[in-house]
Amino acid sequence: MELDLSRLNPPQREAVTYTEGPLLVLAGAGSGKTRVLTTRIAYLIAQKNVSPYQILALTFTNKAGKEMKERVQKLAGDEGSNVWMFTFHGFCARLLSMEIDALGYDKRFTIYDEDDQQSLIGRIIKELNLNDKIYSKRMLSSIFSDAKNHSLHPEQFLQQAYQPRPVMEAFALYQKRLREANALDFDDLLLKTLELFDKHPEVLQKYQTKFRYILVDEYQDTNMAQYHIVSLLAKEHRNLCVVGDDDQSIYGWRGADIRNILEFEKDFPGAHVVRLEQNYRSTDKILECANRVIANNHGRKEKRLWTSQQNGAPITVYEGRTDREEAVYICDRILNGRRMGNRYDSYAVLYRTHAQSRMLEMILQSYSIPYRVYGGTSFFNRSEVRDVLAYLRLLGNPNDDVAFNRIINVPRRGIGSAALDEIQADAQSRELSLFSAVLSPDSISPRTQVKIAPFAKLMLDAFELYHSKPFAEFGAAFLSAIGYDAYLKEDKKENYETRSENVKELLNYMGEFEASFDDPDGDMLQSFLNTVALFMNADNVDEQNGCVNLMTLHSAKGLEFDTVFLCGMEDGLFPSSQSRFDPEKLEEERRLCYVGVTRARQKLYLTYAGSRMMYGQFTTSQPSVFLKEMGDAIQMPGAKQSPATSDRPGTADGFRSVAPRPHTAPQIVTGTKPAAVPKAADKELNWKDGDKVRHAIFGNGTVVSTEGKGTSQIVTVRFANGVEKRLTALYAPLKKLEE
Repeated sequence: MELDLSRLNPPQREAVTYTEGPLLVLAGAGSGKTRVLTTRIAYLIAQKNVSPYQILALTFTNKAGKEMKERVQKLAGDEGSNVWMFTFHGFCARLLSMEIDALGYDKRFTIYDEDDQQSLIGRIIKELNLNDKIYSKRMLSSIFSDAKNHSLHPEQFLQQAYQPRPVMEAFALYQKRLREANALDFDDLLLKTLELFDKHPEVLQKYQTKFRYILVDEYQDTNMAQYHIVSLLAKEHRNLCVVGDDDQSIYGWRGADIRNILEFEKDFPGAHVVRLEQNYRSTDKILECANRVIANNHGRKEKRLWTSQQNGAPITVYEGRTDREEAVYICDRILNGRRMGNRYDSYAVLYRTHAQSRMLEMILQSYSIPYRVYGGTSFFNRSEVRDVLAYLRLLGNPNDDVAFNRIINVPRRGIGSAALDEIQADAQSRELSLFSAVLSPDSISPRTQVKIAPFAKLMLDAFELYHSKPFAEFGAAFLSAIGYDAYLKEDKKENYETRSENVKELLNYMGEFEASFDDPDGDMLQSFLNTVALFMNADNVDEQNGCVNLMTLHSAKGLEFDTVFLCGMEDGLFPSSQSRFDPEKLEEERRLCYVGVTRARQKLYLTYAGSRMMYGQFTTSQPSVFLKEMGDAIQMPGAKQSPATSDRPGTADGFRSVAPRPHTAPQIVTGTKPAAVPKAADKELNWKDGDKVRHAIFGNGTVVSTEGKGTSQIVTVRFANGVEKRLTALYAPLKKLEE
């Protein structure tokens, strides 16, 4: 079978046909690395007559593995299905299922998932009589996994990290209990494979001989254990091909070691290096931005992306006065593109932190632009946000049994199912809400009364707190009284920072809502909850044109979109404040920026806000250092500008753009930074029944009812097509029509 290599460029062809000896393929973003890997496997089978059983290909995700397997079968036929193609963990599980008895395990071992781990660690906490407020299940499992991901000897790693004795005892007992159960966790799959190779050289020799050719995808993401597995297996034949991009190494926080790819030539003397620098995804303008940023990293292999796609659309840099204005601008651009025939799913909005999605989601919903949060949950449906909202709902409506049931044991108060059943029965017998039964517990047993008394007092104090403090300040004080932050830290250690940021962002929204609330006769809490309910329950589907993609920069790796908005480009946000004094972290943040920029195929927007709500107050922001590093690949606001142009020839949208310099074609769209943030920036407020309006999406309509006043007002509009929509006055893109 003759394999057609004519579609490969010269470096790709070199990477495919250089089959003997160690090979490092530095595959820049969008350079066709999957094509190279799959064609190389097919080439080994079809042209070099290598048995597929002698080829091992390792990937990081099941999705990538499935895609590679399908492509190999298409190129090499049925023989391609016989290649050993696995994720690292899948390969180790397969190998151990055949060989683990050499370590004294039964081959029918169990692999514990996260729930199994949590259950086991919970029993260990009780067995060792540990304080679960200090040593929670989530915290311990995170520490154990971190130790296994960063070291071949996790016990030593824990000692060197000065973990307290209870953690060391818990880890030892955890490993003992796993062994007694003939079980492994996911991290053990790697470590037990290495233990097997170390203690039984004959097993290692067997697989060294078996696999004549080894290929590894995304090599920059390998951790210490994965590196050693690959190194040992490749020792016999040395035909190891690793493909990766050090400029896209963004997972150091979960154990990935960038040194594995940077030091490949040192680890494998005589290694051949092929650089894939031709990009097939993005335009020249986008790649210029990416090249300028990443060139500031010191720990990298030299490479420079280029493309034949010349004279691409200019890069647009936008400065909003606030994050709300930034979000409105993004929605306007998406809407403008949709009018020109673009699909919603051709757009992606990327951000550094999950919390940034809140403002974006609210504005997108107000414009009725469908979206999805890729690899995550929409802001108001995140568990920690729903917890806080449930507390607020119970304060606003003591008859809300659903809210009561959600938060009665959040944080844990030791109110078990028996006590809850008793409260339920008492409430039903007296025809009361659950909360009312708790507030008047005379007919509840003394034992249960003792358990619920602190909760009742907490909520009664909260009622007084609400009426004595500003809204956002009340929210912060209330959460402090609950001890919610400590609960997050104890219960969800592995993603505490993300969850904490989401709670802070909800408090930011409370401050934002308070600043714009101007209904003296209205109840701020109820208005707030009504507004949130609209955003939680909005219909958000467009089956024909898909949805705008919202995601963190980490989630964006491996994806690509026609148009990308990289928002929140502010120092302290991106790069994060934690990386300011840590060169290694700053370099990883810069790689993250590089990943974000190179997701764009045709058009890239870089946006930031001059001020952003933080802890209930507007704080001024400075443009990201990454924008400065892009140099004259972009033009920052305030630079000398030529006459205004639109983003695309022949279009006009009411925003100001700046004509590019001839060789880089940057565009700038900038708002005017005010001395103070207005309460309701140019919004039509206090709608009345019968008002004629125009909505940016639904067209003309008539206001048929209203709730509340001012910026907290909710209006119901019947549009010309007969559709009725409930909309918030502050966020909805409504304009009053002349009578």
